[in-house]
Amino acid sequence: MLEIQQISVDNIPLIYLQPDNGDRGKLVIWLTGFSGSKESCHAQLEAFAALGYTALSFDPWQHGERMLADVDELRARIRGNIRRYFWPILAETAREVPRIIDWALAQFPVDEQVAIGGISMGGDISVAAAGIDRRIALGMPWIATPDWLRPGTNEPVGEADADAQACYDEFNPLTHLERYAHCPRIMFQNGAEDEQVPPDGSVRFRDALRQSHYRDCPERIDAVLHPGIAHQVCDEMWHNTERLLLEYL
Repeated sequence: MLEIQQISVDNIPLIYLQPDNGDRGKLVIWLTGFSGSKESCHAQLEAFAALGYTALSFDPWQHGERMLADVDELRARIRGNIRRYFWPILAETAREVPRIIDWALAQFPVDEQVAIGGISMGGDISVAAAGIDRRIALGMPWIATPDWLRPGTNEPVGEADADAQACYDEFNPLTHLERYAHCPRIMFQNGAEDEQVPPDGSVRFRDALRQSHYRDCPERIDAVLHPGIAHQVCDEMWHNTERLLLEYL
């Protein structure tokens, strides 16, 4: 069995796995959903490594080893005002991704073209990161959205303060389509019945980019909606991700 290694990079706790055979010389970053940790991603990292990819995860800002208090405090604070307290988590973690890539490229014999994905919050972060670091060639967000406003969500969203609004203004993918002009390959996978993170955000983002920067390569951005699935993952999400990785990276 492959052994997961742990390290801190610029005070960011990180774990990684390297393939023991069939190394493709490629890097995959996978991020946890809200209130999870890098350890929540063990199964995905093991699956990526088994396919021949160097795979890593790190604790998002205020998650895992970086929590301000404990998971109960985190959940209560975020659910009490999503826009004020959640938007900075998305922004700060997306801002850290290039540093993690810098470290990984120096640490491992991998190509500069990397993949990133994650579940829910982790998927949100992966999309934002793909817009700010052109080394990200492939984005694989699950049950996530490129629209941080999440219109139609069944959750009370609260109100942003000035700092949170600045995070939204700087990093919200849907309002920064120009950052995707290099056309990274992106596949959203959402539950068609998801009322927490409505899938229409992914569809609107896909359509807007297909009409603009992806006009000549519309096949490079997809929004796959899984029938009968709410805010949860399903086996088909992994099967699609595996095929996508092997095809594009």
